[in-house]
Amino acid sequence: MAELTFDDLMFKPGLMKGQRVLITGGGTGLGKVMAEACLMLGAEVYICGRRGGVVEDAAKDLMEAHGGKCVGLACDIRVPEAISEMLDRIWADGGPLTGLVNNAAGNFISRTEDLSPRGFDAISNIVFRGAFFVTQECGKRWIRDKQKASVVSILVTWIWNGGPYVVPSAMSKAGVAAMSQSLAVEWGSYGIRFNNIAPGPFPTEGMSARLNPTDRPESGGNAYGDMSGNPLGRVGKMPELANLAVYLLDPGSEYVNGQTIAIDGAAWQATGANFSRLRGWTDDQWKAAREAIQATNAKDRAARTV
Repeated sequence: MAELTFDDLMFKPGLMKGQRVLITGGGTGLGKVMAEACLMLGAEVYICGRRGGVVEDAAKDLMEAHGGKCVGLACDIRVPEAISEMLDRIWADGGPLTGLVNNAAGNFISRTEDLSPRGFDAISNIVFRGAFFVTQECGKRWIRDKQKASVVSILVTWIWNGGPYVVPSAMSKAGVAAMSQSLAVEWGSYGIRFNNIAPGPFPTEGMSARLNPTDRPESGGNAYGDMSGNPLGRVGKMPELANLAVYLLDPGSEYVNGQTIAIDGAAWQATGANFSRLRGWTDDQWKAAREAIQATNAKDRAARTV
């Protein structure tokens, strides 16, 4: 279902008319909300994800709610050849993109000593490698076409203070931050700029299922953790993130380049906003978390085969 109305947005209708934006992982959660905001403001939007049916349904849902053009494309960004084929299709469907949002990600809590190589790769191949290859493939086309563009990558505040129990994510997101700062300088002369958003907790099912797997609403828990340590005392609201993404994508913010903006209510300054609180967990609690995450993974695999 669509989540936004024009009352949620800070910007005038038609602001993004003429812009063409790709959002990876755009079929659900934060990606879908950012896609919705861009579509509402007049951009042509492409969303991609491994589950073709999910992104196609999301695109249909958004167009039914708001009109415009939103295209869902199946693409595994872990595969460079698949990225190239997708971008060739997008360029042939109306010309160069003007914006990219590196949003596709995966994450789960785990003691680092319990991580398998497969578990590490499941995160790093999407977040670290995938973001680089999508960015590089877009960049080569932008430079060839002499096209200005804006790249926004969705990070985490753990890039600044570390991510205990989510080490693959912390490492990978820190790598994407380094990529953004590097390319902001290297490609700035082409009119291609790079900025990052580091969200705090926002209410998405994916975050809840793998980062608070044993503290779920169906068990009487709070899916997003205890927010009493957040200076604002709450989770983020989807329009807040959508408005920030639109600002960074739009040419009106053209002098903003090489920056990372946290949107977390100042939680990481106040508490660190990472998973250090899990130091007190017992072996039984970690076992329960692993089992809950494995059940979620099995459900997702089943959905991909339908």
